[in-house]
Amino acid sequence: MKKVIGGSLAALMILSLAACGGTSKPAETTAPSAAASAAETQAQSEAAGEKKPEDYSGSVVVYSPHDADPLNAGVNQFMEKYPNVKVEVVAAGTGELTNRIAAESANPIADVLWGGGADSLAAFKEYFTPYVSEVNDSFIDATYKDPDGLWIGESPLPMVIFYNKELIEKDGLTIPETWEDLISPEWKGKIAYCLPSKSGSAYTQLCTMMLAHGGKEDGWDFVQKLYENLDGKIVDSSSKCHKMVADGEFYVGITIEKSAVKYAGDDKVGFVYPKDGTSAVPDGVALIKGCPNEENAKLFIDFVLSKECQAEQSQSWGRRPVRNDMEVGEGMAKLSDLILVDYDFDWAANSKEEIIEKFNDIMVEN
Repeated sequence: MKKVIGGSLAALMILSLAACGGTSKPAETTAPSAAASAAETQAQSEAAGEKKPEDYSGSVVVYSPHDADPLNAGVNQFMEKYPNVKVEVVAAGTGELTNRIAAESANPIADVLWGGGADSLAAFKEYFTPYVSEVNDSFIDATYKDPDGLWIGESPLPMVIFYNKELIEKDGLTIPETWEDLISPEWKGKIAYCLPSKSGSAYTQLCTMMLAHGGKEDGWDFVQKLYENLDGKIVDSSSKCHKMVADGEFYVGITIEKSAVKYAGDDKVGFVYPKDGTSAVPDGVALIKGCPNEENAKLFIDFVLSKECQAEQSQSWGRRPVRNDMEVGEGMAKLSDLILVDYDFDWAANSKEEIIEKFNDIMVEN
């Protein structure tokens, strides 16, 4: 059963389809941000055929793996701008949602998938339909868009090394600055890393480290050494990596920038962008093929990519904007200042099962 979200912001409900048995429960809402500038609102209205925001009606079904707070904030903001459009949200993990989209493909229920790494979306491209957000397209670099228009990046996610300053200083260690540093003997048993089969971000991290050290084939030598240095300690949730480092259970953790920046102002922890090459795989947004509410789906995608929404997501929730006409949030480095690997989305997507199986074999052998 889905909950209908109408004009009342207090009515926002998130359906959780995660491992808790699919029981739905409400997620907390947040107040919408300030209205868009008059210029942007006018530009979007013109691009949509001169319709005013209040002229849109009907509904839109959004599947999303985003955390509840930024997800609710974005949906609230959309409803504030388009008060006559009802929104239904189904929240679960990326894998569960993409598999659900595939299972429903003969009779689609979802209109939009908002979130999930682009490498994950690339594996399900056959269930999306091309869409170019004309009002936003010129502000999004080609690196962050599928060449066939089947997904659009909405928030690049650099991978970082998160560290506990107190533990490192106590033991007289040097803060690691590269992935290579993590295979040094002094870090054995001190690294928090999530099982790639359990986490999309951990899988992206695995691919990133391989591409930074040897590539698609020779990179397995690095993975073997890294796993040996984990000393059998591997966590089952990506969110635990930064939390356990912050709590002093690990010295360093492999995590996402957006998780690390949450600790801004905490003198006990910090993070670095690996100098031997990181990635900035974006979360994406995609239009579901054969969706029942295509006009409102495109409207929602336009909104997610708008400067209005991107600014709120960045300022309030630490999500890096994809738009090239915006500054990054406090504590974030410019992408132009990072050393980035040449991340192959199609390889990561099409080889995922094989890569996961090979990583699991390394675990068994060690």
